[in-house]
Formats: sequence, C-alpha cells, structure tokens
Amino acid sequence: MRIITALLSALILAVPAQASSRIKDMVDIEDVRDNQIVGYGLVVGLDGTGDSLRNSAFTNQSLNAMLERFNVNTRDANLNTRNVAAVMVTASLPAFSSQGTRIDVTISAIGDAGSLQGGTLIATPLLDSYGRTWAVAQGSLTVGGFQAQGDAASITRGVPTSGRIASGAIVENPFAGTGIDPWAEIANRDSLALSLRNPDFTTARRMASAINAYVGAGAARAENPSTVRLTRPASFRGDMIDLISEVEQLRVEADQPARIIIDENTGTIVMGENVRVSTVAIAQGNLTITVTETPIASQPNPFTEGGQTEVLPRTQVTAEEDTMQLGVLDQGGVSLRELVDGLNAMGVTPRDMITILQAIKAAGALQAEIEVL
Repeated sequence: MRIITALLSALILAVPAQASSRIKDMVDIEDVRDNQIVGYGLVVGLDGTGDSLRNSAFTNQSLNAMLERFNVNTRDANLNTRNVAAVMVTASLPAFSSQGTRIDVTISAIGDAGSLQGGTLIATPLLDSYGRTWAVAQGSLTVGGFQAQGDAASITRGVPTSGRIASGAIVENPFAGTGIDPWAEIANRDSLALSLRNPDFTTARRMASAINAYVGAGAARAENPSTVRLTRPASFRGDMIDLISEVEQLRVEADQPARIIIDENTGTIVMGENVRVSTVAIAQGNLTITVTETPIASQPNPFTEGGQTEVLPRTQVTAEEDTMQLGVLDQGGVSLRELVDGLNAMGVTPRDMITILQAIKAAGALQAEIEVL
C-alpha cells in the first residue's frame, strides 16, 4: 500500500510539470539570434549536367571572372562546357559564432543545370544584408536526389539541383577590429528583454511572477504580451549570463487562446484545449449519386442489306442519402474532449467535421477562432 500510495503521489505531482514548459523554450533573448547569410558561387566538376553557357550568361561571366583571377584569359574564347553551374549558397550564422566555427550550407542551382551530383563548390563568400562577409563556403556537395536519362525516357528522384555541405563554411571573425566582446557586453548588462515566441498577456504575467518568486520582487516585469523585461537585482551574486542561466530553467504554464486550425487539403483539424461549444443541435447527412453506364450493342437482322452494328447508350442514375439523427451537444460550453467524442459518436468524418465546425461558428455557438490554412 505504501508503494502504491507513493506512485500515485508521484503521478499527481507530475501532472502540473507536464503542462508547463521551461522559459528557455518559450522566449528569445534580446540580441541573441541567428543571422541569415547568402552568397553567389560556382559548382564545378559536374558530369555534363551543369549550365549551358549559351543560355546562362551569368554562368559564363562568372566562369570568365574566376579564371581571370588565376591569370587565365578566356574573354574572347567560345566556352562550351557543361561541367559548371551557378548556384546560390545560403546558411544560418548562429549567435556569437567565433572565428573558425564551421556551419552547414545549402546550395541551390539558379541556371538550367540538370543535377549538382558530384560537384564541388568553389570558395564562396557569404554576406549579410549590409554586404559584410561573415563566412566562406567550399567543399563537395551531398545531393539527395538523382536524375537518369536515356534516349527515350528519363527518371528523376528528389531534387538533384539542390544539395548541402555539412560544416562546409568557416566563420570569419565577425568582431575583428571592433574591440567588442559580445559575451562581455551581455554579461555586464543590467537588464534585457525576453521575447515570447507566442505572445499572450496571461503567459507574460505568469512568466514575470515566476521570475520574481525565484529571484526577488522587481526582477521581471511584463511590458506587453510579447515582452518581459528582466532586470538584474543588486543583491544577485553574478552577472547577467548567470541570471539568464537560472531564469531559463524555470517552468511556466503557457496560456493559449481557443483556436481551431483547419487544413482543407488534407482534412487535418487541430483544436486547442480551451475550445468550447454552447448548446447546439447537429445533423449531418451525406448524399451519394451514382451514375452507371452500361452501353449495349444493337445488331441488324441476318442478311439485312445496309445494316450496321450500333452501340446504344444506357445510363442508370441512383441517389442515396444517409439518414442520421439530430445530435444535441448540450451542457452549455462542452469541452474539447466532449466535442470530439460527440462528433465521433455521430460517425462524422474529418472532412465533414470541418464543415460542421464552420457551421457552428456561423451559428455563434463556437467560442473559438477558426484559422484555415
């Protein structure tokens, strides 16, 4: 009995923890974010699947410019190779990446290349929106798709004109010459903002209350639904990084609005737990119309001159309508589980449920927001 009681107590205590999330997983910290970088380069070594230089002028110009850097003059030459492809190189630069850090890059063809399989990316600078170089990418591509072609048929799997290079870019020192140490800058701050990924008044207030209960009164304040201002108390022993490390481990139960997400293409329905339905009666019937074509052949009598065999159409149309009883969802404000159980008991399919939910919303009995993807 003691063992059973202990297990039940543990389960009861575990329930609130399952409904809460760490602050670390709910917010983005001010000035701590990734940066998108992009570059233009050339992939060489393709087996005749690259750009046709006559149709891709930018590839021809880029190839000439690259060769001139190695003192090879091909401006007046009529190049006719299909082993080169012009590509765009994209990557996400993690926050506070130091010099020498390697990051993954994605390469995508922009010309008429058929495949990048077996290609090698030539050193390509990766720039931000201000034109500053943050990293340089180079290496052999890994392509998930493939293409095979014969004289009369071809087959393609995946996307052979796009590939990746794992750890294919080396980060240059982004803070060289600035004299700024980003970690020291954040460590010495007295306050910063925690940005909620799903803005909500209630969640922001709960988060501020949890931080104040752990650190001390006045350490956090909800400025708006998406921002909680974190201030380092004078009594806190440690810098701002120490404070963030402790605060982001706190657990807060996120509040979510009553919302229903519908994808009509796939018949997918996602409903939040706060969805409520007032007393409403529902009847859903399906009409099935069947059209059957059974043509018959009409033959002329034997030895009839000029007679021909004719095909006569014969069509049979039937209509069947499913009869379903009127179902009532009462009790005034049924929960999500009761709503789903009630619709499933009526034999409603997901696509029919989409129509029913939209009709309940139009009737004013659904206390939730419907979002159609």
